[in-house]
Amino acid sequence: MHADAEFDLIVYGASGYTGRLVAEHLAQRYGVGGEVKWAMAGRSAEKLAQVRDEIGAPKDTPLVVADADDPASVREMVRRTKAVITTVGPYQLYGSDLVAACAEAGTDYLDLCGEPNWMRRMIDAHDATAKETGARILFSCGFDSIPFELGVYFVQQAAKDRLGQPARHVKGRVRKMQGGLSGGTAASGKATMEALQKDPSQLAVMMSPFGLTPGFEGPAQPPGTAPADDPDVGPVTPFMMAVINTKNVHRSNLLMGHAYGRDFVYDEMTMGGPGGPATFTDLGSLPGGGPKPGEGPTKAEREAGFYDLLFIARADDGRQVRAAVKGDRDPGYGSTSKMLAETAIALVNAPDVPGGVWTPGAALQGRLVDRLAKHAGLTFEVEAA
Repeated sequence: MHADAEFDLIVYGASGYTGRLVAEHLAQRYGVGGEVKWAMAGRSAEKLAQVRDEIGAPKDTPLVVADADDPASVREMVRRTKAVITTVGPYQLYGSDLVAACAEAGTDYLDLCGEPNWMRRMIDAHDATAKETGARILFSCGFDSIPFELGVYFVQQAAKDRLGQPARHVKGRVRKMQGGLSGGTAASGKATMEALQKDPSQLAVMMSPFGLTPGFEGPAQPPGTAPADDPDVGPVTPFMMAVINTKNVHRSNLLMGHAYGRDFVYDEMTMGGPGGPATFTDLGSLPGGGPKPGEGPTKAEREAGFYDLLFIARADDGRQVRAAVKGDRDPGYGSTSKMLAETAIALVNAPDVPGGVWTPGAALQGRLVDRLAKHAGLTFEVEAA
């Protein structure tokens, strides 16, 4: 990380739907010359200026022109900052050069990626370089997968206190949720399906809970692909995001030196039978395949959204610890944009974290729990079993 960089953070994609929300959060909470020196970046200076004015950011908010189709402009942007936050997805189409540039320059990188096939390629290609240069590369800094990754971390800390050690099995359960899908999420799902059709070898990464833990294969995991009756919570149904979240939880465990054990088991489901808590709309059922990139819920819809997640850590003797993670905005946008911004600030404020391809929870652990609780509308609490 460059101590003398011009900026702490650059929000790349700031004129897009989610990037704009990230910039708005930074403008409202930090201004421009405050605790965080940040800039807005995108393809068009004119569009960036328009968004800056619309979100009420100070007139002197710096604007940086960079375009994924112009690698030189991307490298130039990366040299000017300690960290780049990117919302320009699908990342498998627009992110590879940026990850490479950050890894080479020693600049931190944060995104909202839920594309495990691409993440694995980036781990294999850039982890060694990032370790050398000190670049910290953090994927999945939004609803996938921070509340789940940190939920497991938080309940395991409680298990250590109350049960004497981390639990070998943790369950993640979506208790309640209200929120919409973004055009970007829909586009990422589509890009992943197309990539798998072109290169079926990537399917192994998608299908395995250990697809993001190169060199480590843990025990068999519950598939979570069919409705079931969970003795701890009642009826449960599959959760669309589990395919990415479970991989990040296992990578987090690996990166923390198997803090939860080498035989750790984790599964994720939605509580209630069919028609239980509102979940993300199934992509295939949306007219025209869902919203277009750049589209998403209204401000009123974002503010009406929320989520309530339950984590159950079960000891081998049957004792358990339960913890809840809740968010005060819709998961896909309102909460995600705050999580991404605050994770970047936490990372810039943590020069002791070494370089490499991390998960947010493994890199920042309790520091991130505290920061998100203080600044991003999340709550973490232990519940009575």
